[in-house]
Amino acid sequence: MTKSPVGRPRRSDSEQVPERGPITPQRILAAALEIVDRNGIDALSMRRLGKVLGRDPMTLYRHAPNKAALLDGVAESVFEQLDVDTDDGDWTIQLREVARNFRRLALDHPHAVPLMVTRPLETPLGLRPRGTLRPLEDILTLLTRAGFTATDALYIYRALFGFLYGHVLNELQELVERPDENEDLLRLGLHRLPIGEFPLLRSLAHVLASYDGAAELERGLDILIAGLTATLPDPDSPAPAAS
Repeated sequence: MTKSPVGRPRRSDSEQVPERGPITPQRILAAALEIVDRNGIDALSMRRLGKVLGRDPMTLYRHAPNKAALLDGVAESVFEQLDVDTDDGDWTIQLREVARNFRRLALDHPHAVPLMVTRPLETPLGLRPRGTLRPLEDILTLLTRAGFTATDALYIYRALFGFLYGHVLNELQELVERPDENEDLLRLGLHRLPIGEFPLLRSLAHVLASYDGAAELERGLDILIAGLTATLPDPDSPAPAAS
C-alpha cells in the first residue's frame, strides 16, 4: 500500500471502496482523473472506472460514449480549475498568476499533462470541449479590456501558452542518470558527451543539476512579458492620427 502526499495510505484500485450514490458526469470525471493521476492515461478504461464507482461499466456509457470523450472530459475538468480574473487592471500580474496556476495544475496532475498540452491540438478549435477553451476566451477578454486589439491579445495568449507548455513538459521530464552521485557531470550523464563537441553544455552541469522549476518559470515570464511590452503597441497610447 502506497502513501498519499499527506501521509495517509493510498488504496490501489483493487482496494478502493466504491462510493455509493447517484452517478453524475462530475463523479465519473473525478474518478477518471484519480485513475489517471494514480496510474496514467493508459490505465483508464470503462471497466476500471466502473469498478472504482461500483457500477456496471455499460451504465457509464450514458454519460461518456467512449474513452475519447472521457479523456476530453478529464482535460476539461483540469482546465476548469484555471481561473482568470478578467477584471484585473494589470494584465501582466494576471498573466503571471495564470502561468503559476497552470504550472501548479501540471505538477498536481502530471499524468494528465498530455491531455492538457497535446490532446487539444488533435481537434479543430471549435470542436474542443468548451471548458478547455475557457482560459483562451478569458485571457482574450482580460487583454482586450486592457486595451489590446483582439489580434494582439491572441498573439499574447499563444506566446504565453507556447512557453507554458514547453516549460511544464521540460520540468516534468527532467531526469538524472545517477541521483545519488555528488558530481554534477556524473549525475546528469554529461560525462558521456565529448568535451570537444559539447564544451558549453558540459560547463552548465551545475546549473542544469540545480534546476528550479518555479524560478525558471519566473525568469521565463520576465523575458516573455518584457518582450511583449517592448514589441506590442501600448494599449494606453493614443492611436495614430489618420492621414
